[in-house]
Amino acid sequence: MGQFEITFLGTTAGVPTKYRNHASLYVKYQSEREFVCLLDCGEGTQKQIFSSGLNFMRVSDIFISHWHADHFAGLLGLIETMNLEKRQEELRIYGPEAKKFVPILLSLGYSTKDFPIKAINVEHEGTEIQTLIDNEEYSVTAVPMKHGVPAVAYAIKEKDKIKIDKEKAKLLGLPESGPIFKKLKDNGMIVFKEKEVLLEDISFIQLGKKIVYSGDTLPNKNIVKISKDADLLIHDSTFFSEDKQEKWRHTTHSEVFDIAEKANVKRLILTHISRRYQDVKELEDKIKHVKNATLAKDFMRVIV
Repeated sequence: MGQFEITFLGTTAGVPTKYRNHASLYVKYQSEREFVCLLDCGEGTQKQIFSSGLNFMRVSDIFISHWHADHFAGLLGLIETMNLEKRQEELRIYGPEAKKFVPILLSLGYSTKDFPIKAINVEHEGTEIQTLIDNEEYSVTAVPMKHGVPAVAYAIKEKDKIKIDKEKAKLLGLPESGPIFKKLKDNGMIVFKEKEVLLEDISFIQLGKKIVYSGDTLPNKNIVKISKDADLLIHDSTFFSEDKQEKWRHTTHSEVFDIAEKANVKRLILTHISRRYQDVKELEDKIKHVKNATLAKDFMRVIV
């Protein structure tokens, strides 16, 4: 199976602080091939990438949760730098109303873009989970959120794999490895030493890993649905007050805990922290009773 490496480039809310940059996650999935993307691209994202020692030119896809500036304002500078570094590969930018906003960004200034940039709209109304990317190794899906402006959450899911149970194979006298197992997976059955061996008799399904990013949102059923059984949920927790922040359309830490419990997520990271909270220890004390919860910090790296 593959591995996700997530680097938190920015973890603040609307206004940056000395210690927290605007929202962005650098996600690398490594399996038979590499997939690198950004989840949001707030102001200063490219500087955070440089400071992290990551490679911005490997980013093939950028997924914008919504078009508030703290989630997209870094696009302009990042694209300019990609162009100056003579990028040739296509860059795909996803988001609600992407075909409306991406051309506006690309029209600013007098520079030319010498590599293809494709804007892809993501559905931001309803309850259906939309598939954006689907290949043999992973899929990327999205679902509408509740934020007052068109907004979505994203999930990156590794495909389930059929694995051979070596002990069961050994009991049938099969070799430890070799092309016989590829044939068995392809055909569902082989004949070995005049005996029929079915794939289901010596195999099991290894579930693929899943990470979910909420973007900004109020609590809603869609985020629970897309987060079901996720290995990691990265969720908006702008406020740490028990008062519901209906005016600003965000989620409080206690509401995030409820979402994570309903979705049966294995690990939870709270991000998009308001600048009103300067005492990190105070926030960590508020979440320490939830054993699988962590407070996001800029430059934090997580392996799934």
